[in-house]
Amino acid sequence: MGVLKHYKELLPITPATPDVNLEEGCTPLIYLPRVSKRLGIKLYGKFEGCNPSGSFKDRGMVLAVAKALEEGKRAVICASTGNTSASAAAYAASQGIPCFVLLPAGKVALGKLAQALMYGAKVIAVKGNFDRALELAREGAEKTGCAMVNSVNPYRLIGQRSGAWEICDVLGKAPDWHAIPVGNAGNISAYWAGYNEYKKLGKINSLPRMMGFQAEGAAPLVFNKPCPNPETIATAIRIGNPVSAHLARAAVNESNGEFNSVTDEEILAAQKILAAEGGVFAEPASCAPLAGLIKLKGLNKLPEGITVTMILTGNGLKDPDTAMSQVGKPIEINDTLEDLMKVLESK
Repeated sequence: MGVLKHYKELLPITPATPDVNLEEGCTPLIYLPRVSKRLGIKLYGKFEGCNPSGSFKDRGMVLAVAKALEEGKRAVICASTGNTSASAAAYAASQGIPCFVLLPAGKVALGKLAQALMYGAKVIAVKGNFDRALELAREGAEKTGCAMVNSVNPYRLIGQRSGAWEICDVLGKAPDWHAIPVGNAGNISAYWAGYNEYKKLGKINSLPRMMGFQAEGAAPLVFNKPCPNPETIATAIRIGNPVSAHLARAAVNESNGEFNSVTDEEILAAQKILAAEGGVFAEPASCAPLAGLIKLKGLNKLPEGITVTMILTGNGLKDPDTAMSQVGKPIEINDTLEDLMKVLESK
């Protein structure tokens, strides 16, 4: 039914709020038995890649666009490493309004770029990093009156709280740990706010530790300083100066959580494990939490038997090129049963 209808009582919906809906939300919370056994925990993956534009961004974007229309805005603008642009463009298209997207030139996975263009957005490649693109987008919004729909938009983060509510609705409780990739740092604080709201309502009795994971080459919250030239294969979290850093730090501190970093090699290894042992194909940034859990297990810092939810923020098809660079090519045979049997009987 979509986030706005499903959680209407918990969101700032008024009689004047347009009914924007792409049937986002209600994404599967997948128990991962083989990976759980590997780690000695009960591990669930919240597969946000099942949202309409293929990432978690849709949860907040639907509310941001609805409230923008309610306020009389007739265009949206954002800076993006890919997923925000796809989501903003999708919801703008559904409502028949223009969408302007600023991307760091050459730093966005092609799957995400294709989405924004197919949805009809005007895509602007900025010769600079994401942080500069964000500055320009904010300035452009102020000059033109476009609705800024990055996570600086408060409605974005309010809508993203719905992910925490869904987890609790399925589990009947909060997890012990909540593991999540951290880029621009809004999502971790949105989930924390969502858990807290459910606790105040008496729907859960405890709160999770918020465990944020960043790529080593773009880890400003781990090293506690901006990263002027962020680099990582995980393009969705290639951000050196997160706009919501203060909110993320508060979520981690209040929950007795941690920030940790993982290398690109660890992320790619985790992506293969998640697919080969869990049957779930998520984009590289989504796999930073699994990489981090594996790393913590190796350091004897992962408690046995705890319940962990990890947020798989985007679909693996967002960045197929990176995935294909890590796996073998198809086996080519002649069109004979004999050749087929050679493959079937090989070890």
